[in-house]
Amino acid sequence: MDRPRPTVAQLFLTYLKIGLVGFGGVNAWARRVLVEERRWVTEQEYAEVLGLGQVLPGPNALNVAVQLGERFRGGWGALAASTGLFGGPLLVLVGLAMLHDAYGEVPLVKAVLAGTAAAAAGMILGTAAKITGKLRPAWPILAVGLAALVGGAVLRLPLPWIVLGLAPFGILAAWWTEKARP
Repeated sequence: MDRPRPTVAQLFLTYLKIGLVGFGGVNAWARRVLVEERRWVTEQEYAEVLGLGQVLPGPNALNVAVQLGERFRGGWGALAASTGLFGGPLLVLVGLAMLHDAYGEVPLVKAVLAGTAAAAAGMILGTAAKITGKLRPAWPILAVGLAALVGGAVLRLPLPWIVLGLAPFGILAAWWTEKARP
């Protein structure tokens, strides 16, 4: 399938939109825009880039923007995507920080922040369910993912321990799954 290859300007504007609209769950919105709307990457490609972005240091949304920007337009694409992703939201954040400094103790403001946090958590879970449902991973890969979920959510293990501990199993599961395909 011949997919569109975005220009540097399109990368900037698309990631600016993602950054400004993706409140609390940029990756959920980015997946929708990049996979469903723009069709720049497939569901599988996005999952792979997101997976790598989550194990690298730094914000995973930025890691994904840099990877995809570089894939499409080299260094300038990486710079455009990451500037778009954080440029607009940075301006909004500075304004909100000033407002929070002045009104952060007001009960209504506290309630809005708590509700926003709950919505963000729901978006993250929804994105995970959507990706998992569309990719339909084989049971060994799903088992590694569930082990990572238990390690992080239940056992509260640090991310590096989870990644380093499960990486060999993930590699083995992916190898076994590919080998088992007809």
